[in-house]
Amino acid sequence: MSTKKEIAIYALIIVVGLLVAQHMNVVVSGSMEPVFYRGDIVVVEKNDFLGINEFNPKNVQVGDIVVYNAKWFPNLVIHRIINETTVNGSKYFVIKGDNNNAPDPYLVTPSQITQRVVKIEDQPFIIPKIGYITIWLKGL
Repeated sequence: MSTKKEIAIYALIIVVGLLVAQHMNVVVSGSMEPVFYRGDIVVVEKNDFLGINEFNPKNVQVGDIVVYNAKWFPNLVIHRIINETTVNGSKYFVIKGDNNNAPDPYLVTPSQITQRVVKIEDQPFIIPKIGYITIWLKGL
């Protein structure tokens, strides 16, 4: 095999790997147990991936597990939509971790939702425990 062909194959593998990695999030808490656990990886679709809208945050539904920019926490949060409401003509979502006693402290706008967990046959697409490497490296 020629060196140019080998380099092209390696470059393609790296690009595919980077694209796939952009669609995975590591779970860092137990707030969604028993659906998924700390250290699991969830596969997501993104609202804006290189200019492509893989889903529309205005169309998420009660029961969807989403990733959003929380006003109350410095990192992205992965929780489930438990209710939809309208306040002064604007749509908001009530979001809660399955293992939490109460909903998240603030209503969430569609614009705060950046990702939605992919479902296969109505179950979230999860890769168990592999995320512990990332948690360990980041010191979480």
